Amino acid sequence: MTLYRLLGPVALIEINNPPVNALSSSVRQGLENGIKKSARDARVKAIVISGKDQTFIAGADIKEFGKFRQSPSLTEVGRVIEASQKPVVAAIAGVALGGGLEIALFCHYRLAVKSAKVGFPEVQLGILPGGEGTQRLPRLTGLPVAMEMIMTGRHVPATEAFRYGILDKLIDKNIVEESMKFALSVINSPHETRRLRNMPVKGIENVPAIVNDALALARRRYKGFIAPVTCIKAVRASVELPFEKGCEREKELFQELITSGQAKAMMYAFFAERAASKWQLPSGENSTNTNPLPVKTTAVIGAGTMGSGIAVSLLTSGFPVILLEQNKQQLDKGVQTIHAILERSMRSKRLTPDGMKKCLSLLTPADDIDCLKHVDLVIEAVFENLDLKKEIFAKLDTICKKDAVLCTNTSTLDIDKIASATTRPDKVVGSHFFAPAFIMRLLENVYGSKTSGTTVSTVMQLGKKMGKVPVLVGTCHGFVANRTLMKYSAETRFLLEEGALPHEVDQAMEDFGMAMGRFRTSDLSGIDVGYRIFHEQAKAEGYTVTMETRHVGGERYCSLPHKLYNLQRLGQKTGKGWYRYDKPGGKQAMVDEEVTQLILDHSTKLGIVRRKISAQEIVERCLFAVISEAFHCLEDGVVAKAEDVDVIWLYGLGFPRYRGGPLFYASQLGLKKVYDRICYYHKQFPDVSHWMPSELFRRLALAENNTPMSSWNLKASSKL
Repeated sequence: MTLYRLLGPVALIEINNPPVNALSSSVRQGLENGIKKSARDARVKAIVISGKDQTFIAGADIKEFGKFRQSPSLTEVGRVIEASQKPVVAAIAGVALGGGLEIALFCHYRLAVKSAKVGFPEVQLGILPGGEGTQRLPRLTGLPVAMEMIMTGRHVPATEAFRYGILDKLIDKNIVEESMKFALSVINSPHETRRLRNMPVKGIENVPAIVNDALALARRRYKGFIAPVTCIKAVRASVELPFEKGCEREKELFQELITSGQAKAMMYAFFAERAASKWQLPSGENSTNTNPLPVKTTAVIGAGTMGSGIAVSLLTSGFPVILLEQNKQQLDKGVQTIHAILERSMRSKRLTPDGMKKCLSLLTPADDIDCLKHVDLVIEAVFENLDLKKEIFAKLDTICKKDAVLCTNTSTLDIDKIASATTRPDKVVGSHFFAPAFIMRLLENVYGSKTSGTTVSTVMQLGKKMGKVPVLVGTCHGFVANRTLMKYSAETRFLLEEGALPHEVDQAMEDFGMAMGRFRTSDLSGIDVGYRIFHEQAKAEGYTVTMETRHVGGERYCSLPHKLYNLQRLGQKTGKGWYRYDKPGGKQAMVDEEVTQLILDHSTKLGIVRRKISAQEIVERCLFAVISEAFHCLEDGVVAKAEDVDVIWLYGLGFPRYRGGPLFYASQLGLKKVYDRICYYHKQFPDVSHWMPSELFRRLALAENNTPMSSWNLKASSKL
């Protein structure tokens, strides 16, 4: 795991733990052994620590998470490095993250290539740097920078880290060779002052103001998360306590976090995201035995909001895009939208001017479908209408080359029905993006009964290249994201009929941690969007729905959205929806007495006696509806793993990461408790199908032993 070489008077300790040189127990032991060996060897005058394959250390070994860590600890190794009487130089290429940056901070000097990045991402796992990082970093950067870096967990470019004083020198050439030359130059330099433990913290004037500013930022940007605030407390200790006492305080705070429910949830989410990349089709084809097709050219059909957003995602990932729209006016508007998005990205420094020019050079607007005959992959993003999509796919089937992958951005429609319009159903797949597509990271890929493993592999890899988190699910109405979200949305409306008001439901869910309440979200996306999708589906199934309808297909139905639609209260774009706004396009939601009266009259007409509904009941009914439907999805085989459901809700639907996901949340509450409450609601609302628990859920909830989440699927539960 570590390689030791003597190159003249310099000992080179090279970390070799692919793929990212994680700081495993064997690496820690190798580092300690290398430093001690160098100390004993009179020929050694200086030491360089580097990482093999152009990566320093990317952090702790995730395989050791939650397990007993063997000695030596990171701190024990670090202190051996710092105590060396021979100068130790960290040669940083790639990344030095988490424990990797802490190892570098124990070294006497730090050099890096200009492309390197450093940082403390621990906060993203609900913890803080536990190897004295919170005490050492501010001695180089000062309090404000240290607090910001550790609280946000961002990866800091080497050029910026050099300005902060974290790095001593930036290297253009071979990092190891240059670091060895540097090490030779400091052999006779006193390095007692280079030990960070001996340095005072910089910029300690007005500490209370610095801390208050950091706390305000943390509470505003990371509402509900405890780790960012705790990180600030730890960094504050670096200036208020002697070094050793500060390190003790860091350990105390680290222990508080590592044993917290939030850390457990966020570590679960970390692994769940990685598990989502492992997929398998009913045919047996899976992520390990299939290969993706090469995708060098792409096309997007539809230049509306979603199509333009998808095009931006592809362009910024380096893919040439043909943007197809038959309506010339709409095509021009789509191109303008793409320009505007890229310009905003450039102003916010997420994109350079050269980067914007490159993106625009990759864009080809077109109004003739024949332009798509040579593309490798097409993403259709037109209105949610089955007949329209089938017409488009029939044309694509005759125009596109035979091995082209045909994707539909449908959010609800059956992939098999769309694929039936082609002679290549094996090449048809759903690629459901979430709005805004250039920001939201979830990509819900949907396979049909004839979709091939090669096609699935292609869109899963495409998602990764686009910086998305791809999850594979099977086809059904709404797939997993919208199928479970529909139950959540239905409960929010039923709560209105029974006694709650939109702002009360939204407030309860936002206090729980949801990014945005459902009624605010509906106003943002447009009430007409959901209305049209629902009525298209009802029409396809032969149902006539009016404002007087109370049941659709035997299911309880709330017609309040229908009434808002008829009043042209479509949300933010019209200045009024579930809330009112100061103008069309306004963003500040205000309680609207007209809507309140509409809801009261609606309840009276239905003969419902309104009651006070607690925030606890609101949260329980909304989330337990999701949980119950998620188990139905697992039982139906639409989704393979509980983790996939949680990833979908974390990255696509605004579920708080510090709660892990709906199914992880259920596991922490206890499945038996959740099951009992769902059975209770089933008795209360027998005309709402999601309150009928699945057989899978029943088996798991009533099992004598707690079944691990990895076994929450029908195949495993049949053994209970």
